[in-house]
Amino acid sequence: LPACAFRTQTGELGGEMFRRRVPRLRLIILALVLLAQVYLFVRMRRAILSSSRSDRFKSRAIGLVGAAIGLLFALNAYLVFTYIPWVYPPLAAQIGLFYPVAAWNFGSLFSALFLFLTRVMGRLWRMVGRTAHAPVNPGRRRFLQSGVGGLAAVPILLSGYGAAYASKTYDVEELTLPFGRSLRVVQLSDIHAGIYMNREEMRRYADQVSALRPDLFVLTGDFISNSMVFLPGCVEEMARVRARYGTFATLGNHEHRWGTVGEIPAIFRQHRIPLLTNAHTVIRTEQGPFAVAGIDDLVAGQPDIEAALRGLDPAIPTLLLSHRPEIFPQAAARRIPLTLSGHYHGGQVKLSLPGGDLSLAHLWTPYPVGLYRIDASHLYVSRGIGTTFTPVRLNAPPEVTLFHLT
Repeated sequence: LPACAFRTQTGELGGEMFRRRVPRLRLIILALVLLAQVYLFVRMRRAILSSSRSDRFKSRAIGLVGAAIGLLFALNAYLVFTYIPWVYPPLAAQIGLFYPVAAWNFGSLFSALFLFLTRVMGRLWRMVGRTAHAPVNPGRRRFLQSGVGGLAAVPILLSGYGAAYASKTYDVEELTLPFGRSLRVVQLSDIHAGIYMNREEMRRYADQVSALRPDLFVLTGDFISNSMVFLPGCVEEMARVRARYGTFATLGNHEHRWGTVGEIPAIFRQHRIPLLTNAHTVIRTEQGPFAVAGIDDLVAGQPDIEAALRGLDPAIPTLLLSHRPEIFPQAAARRIPLTLSGHYHGGQVKLSLPGGDLSLAHLWTPYPVGLYRIDASHLYVSRGIGTTFTPVRLNAPPEVTLFHLT
């Protein structure tokens, strides 16, 4: 096949795989959350039945617990899997409705896992005790059960913290990297405009970017969460930034999944933000020219790095924008000095262990977050500012990234 036909087929196959995989992944997550809710209800019901209260109280308590868990699960499923026709709800709605629901459902996964594991370990311990003919101490058992119940609430409390605080405070990361031109470049990624990222918050980020006085402002995809209706407001807020050499953007997987790709370029044109989809632009400066190139999403779109660089003088320093970072080896082979990406949110929920960091992103890709190098080429993967699936962030705060290029 000709190279162009091969790239087209690859993009179409990648997009089809993405459309099949995302609903399946969401269904798996939904099934895990449902299983956790059922297990927690069973454990709570057992605890209520073992109390010394009246049968009438027990019956009402079990019904109330079941109704509360069912309602929280149904609301969370609705928030995650459907578009809510409430564009940029106020903070009061987020705090009073959206965040508690999300924090409960995310935290309940780990609470249920903790209770299940402690139950398995308890049974093994009792089996060892019976083998050794050790006496059973009812008081000690009740004390341990109370302690386990208290510890089981910790994941839910951490989830609430991750939604209410950790996802709202951000870091300004600064890096100095060689490029061949002296530039101040600011990157934002993974905005995910929606019910958990309203216009007020996006304006706060735009103001922060403006305060950094960028020569160049770049946006590396995933502007929306789950509906095209949020895109105009998002692009309008980002267009408030005035950078010396302009603002440039490239698409992410959420634009392909939830947006109408044919309508998206017009929205960016309306706000005078060039959208680089397998394309580049050359910017003339007093120091000499440099280029900004962008490619489509590597899985959901039809990426073509050859088209993005076609006609570009290899001697001109080029900044490549790619929502996903896995393009880096190809970019390094073409001696592109700097590639900027996002997509993985730094893991969004990350454990820092003695042997290294652990998150779903760290298991999924060799480029989960931070700075990477191949020969003279660098890749930086931003943690982004938004969230997906859940508004919870733990140990992976949002970031605004300032590059001092030299």
